[in-house]
Amino acid sequence: MSRDQAVVFIVDDDSSMREAIEDLLRSVGHEVQAFESIQAFLEGPRLDLPGCLILDVRLPDTSGLEFQRAQATFDLQLPIVFITAHGDVPMSVAAMKAGAIEFLIKPFRDQDLLDAVHKGIALDRHRRAEAAMLAELRERFGSLTSREREIMDFVVAGQLNKQIAGELELSEMTVKVHRAQVMRKMNARSLPELVRMADTLSAATIKA
Repeated sequence: MSRDQAVVFIVDDDSSMREAIEDLLRSVGHEVQAFESIQAFLEGPRLDLPGCLILDVRLPDTSGLEFQRAQATFDLQLPIVFITAHGDVPMSVAAMKAGAIEFLIKPFRDQDLLDAVHKGIALDRHRRAEAAMLAELRERFGSLTSREREIMDFVVAGQLNKQIAGELELSEMTVKVHRAQVMRKMNARSLPELVRMADTLSAATIKA
């Protein structure tokens, strides 16, 4: 599949609305998968591509807002565009505060939906790229020995080789060798880059 491909999931129990949205999205080149319920969406095969979810607020099995709050429990992080024929201000505020891309009241303009979908896909591409970068960074960090990790901590804290050698009771030459190994294994071209990598790993650990 092309790197530029994306998928838009539609969950709406109104078949005519599903078909209309599907036709619109396919007309601009998107892959589309449509479902009549949250259960069908969760149980059906889904393309693993950058994308977003167009979700009706009121569904027969669960509300779209409830599913938005529960997404993480299903290992999903899709940007959501809500559509509804029964929206109100508190509902839309709750959806947007929880991270929804847009809250559209039926009937809505095609362009408004397309704009929201494109924004959602762009966000998901960015999230996937960051996740891939973090996974690669963790793999590099995992290749370090315990001593190399220890020395990396001192290095990113701004300690000089002589200071690290004194702290760890090692020769300065041994510290230099370990430091060079850290830079090579982490694929860091400079000290500031290594510091940024350490900050990224630390922030990801705190967030988790």
